[in-house]
Amino acid sequence: MDYIKEKTPPVREDRLRVCNAYGGSCPVLVKQSRKGCINGLRRSFSQTQGCQLNLSLASLNTFRDTVIIVHGPVGCGGSNVSSAGSVKTFKKLRDPQAQGLIWLSTNLGEADVIRGGETAVQEAVFYAEQEFRPEIIMVVNSCVPALIGDDLDGLLAELQPQVHARLAPVHCEGFKSRIMASAYDAVYHGILRNLTAPPERDKSVILDETEEFRCKLRKSRTVNLLNVSSMSRADELELSRLLQALGLTVNILPHFAHPEQFKEATEAALNISICATHDDYFVEHLRDLFGIPFILNTIPIGVKNTNKWILDIAGHFGLEEQAKQLISRENAELEEAIAPFRPQFQGKRVLACAGEIRVIATAEMLQYLGMEVIGLRAYHYDQFADNLLDDLANREKIPINVATGQPFEQANLIEKLKPDVYLGHVNNNGWAARHGLPVLPIFQQSNNYMGYNGTFEVARRLARILRNPAFNRNLSQNNDQPYFDHWFKEEPFSYIDGNVILEGDR
Repeated sequence: MDYIKEKTPPVREDRLRVCNAYGGSCPVLVKQSRKGCINGLRRSFSQTQGCQLNLSLASLNTFRDTVIIVHGPVGCGGSNVSSAGSVKTFKKLRDPQAQGLIWLSTNLGEADVIRGGETAVQEAVFYAEQEFRPEIIMVVNSCVPALIGDDLDGLLAELQPQVHARLAPVHCEGFKSRIMASAYDAVYHGILRNLTAPPERDKSVILDETEEFRCKLRKSRTVNLLNVSSMSRADELELSRLLQALGLTVNILPHFAHPEQFKEATEAALNISICATHDDYFVEHLRDLFGIPFILNTIPIGVKNTNKWILDIAGHFGLEEQAKQLISRENAELEEAIAPFRPQFQGKRVLACAGEIRVIATAEMLQYLGMEVIGLRAYHYDQFADNLLDDLANREKIPINVATGQPFEQANLIEKLKPDVYLGHVNNNGWAARHGLPVLPIFQQSNNYMGYNGTFEVARRLARILRNPAFNRNLSQNNDQPYFDHWFKEEPFSYIDGNVILEGDR
């Protein structure tokens, strides 16, 4: 993999086996994925679609000592308003002196579409430098300047000698990709091209000694723990606790990181991903550019996957015995802690919705707790989920819907499957609540979800909402569904072209 020489990263449709439209059985999806037959799946009707620019901003807004400039109409940064409070709160958990979210817009109008928006970028950069004195200024390119041909990289290269802040363009134009997760590649592309640099080497070291020096460096105990979008502060503390129990030093990035941490990232012995959907672009480039190996096999959610995650990391450092002892202690303590909840979970049927890696690992965790997983919804699907889905128990009986948004498919699926509880991200939970289902957020910045403590927290919270589901039940009895009754009589995936329907995996 070597895309860093290019100004813009490739979209995931061009780089991976990927789709965001599928409905059918898990084994059929894995089979189609491995044959390379999922890229062409489309919907003849689509109700909603995520934008990679908004997802890029969700990551960039967390960087400390950084100003974000959204190059485009002012509405393209509108989502920042809703995140300003939480960003400030969670920045200060890492650094009490950190500032809140600072973002500007070039506010392009109709005249700028004709004349070009480069002057607006220049004015915004100089204003940000003079007013805030940040370490980094990230300039996010939206659809409009990309369509009219603004040379963002060339302009920032000209401005760089005139400002102290490091200027970094991020190309995340929403129209380029159907796969919203392309945003992670866009953010990492901007980091790799502008915020990381090779470690400085002593020029007096002769060539034969250089490789020995690099080898010693890689045997150090510092690891990069990557936390894009799926890790709360509580998760960071839990995973750091487990890694530190193996004697490792943890550098956490990119979310809520300081610019200096991106430079330090090039000196680590190992890059540890919690989700291949987020991190494959970054870790493969760090391996190719700086020789840093990586762990990318699973996500530490639930007992099975957390055990595997720890063993994979320990194997790199030759710490297998210490890891097995740690796992044995943690598993025993967790089993004792969740035993009181198990009777309440027996027979409960669950529908879960999240990113592909997270939702599969969550399904394994729910099965461990004694619940029955009757359906999955993933925002998109790519090759990194094949092995995880292959290992999921009872996968032959579990339908999976791949969809970014598409609440009309979710509503139909809920009516067909009749789950007892729904796990999903906040933007989908409201739709599920209208059906009267108890809902549990699958991720929140204030909750622990990963590692062994995360499994206990999920069990504790699930038990609480199952004990008292009255609010959502009353909500469903006093609100009408936004869809006609005849839609619920149709197949939930009938608008996915070339798709295998729910009962059609014969």
